[in-house]
Amino acid sequence: MSEFWQTKKLHEMSQQEWESLCDGCGKCCLVKLEDYETAEIYHTNLACKLLDINACRCTNYEGRQQQVDDCVKLDPQNLKSIKWLPDTCSYKLIEQGKPLPDWHYLITGERDTVHQVLGSVRHFATTEVGVEEQDLEQHIIQWVD
Repeated sequence: MSEFWQTKKLHEMSQQEWESLCDGCGKCCLVKLEDYETAEIYHTNLACKLLDINACRCTNYEGRQQQVDDCVKLDPQNLKSIKWLPDTCSYKLIEQGKPLPDWHYLITGERDTVHQVLGSVRHFATTEVGVEEQDLEQHIIQWVD
């Protein structure tokens, strides 16, 4: 029997199905820096002030856009234009017609699998709280997907 993510396009999914695709890696909640001359995006190990790093979940998901000016609400319409999502992002994979990774909780039934395979920010992120703007570049990292 096929699962909803194998048979539906992203825009056909219910809100509950859409939300369930999130693997809980927390990578989209890391602070990103953009070079305004080249438009290149640099990822940091700094987590948004609202991210519970251990759980890799937003502490105010419903009100996040009111509290964080540059919080992007991912949806089927803007997914293709967001270039900073990791290659392992479930939304990107489904959009590209690829399967979910074996460690995804919809496959394993376990939310902690993403952390066990070191696929989340739990193991390396730190909060952005207290970091001065001039120090952000010191936190630039390279993705290893």
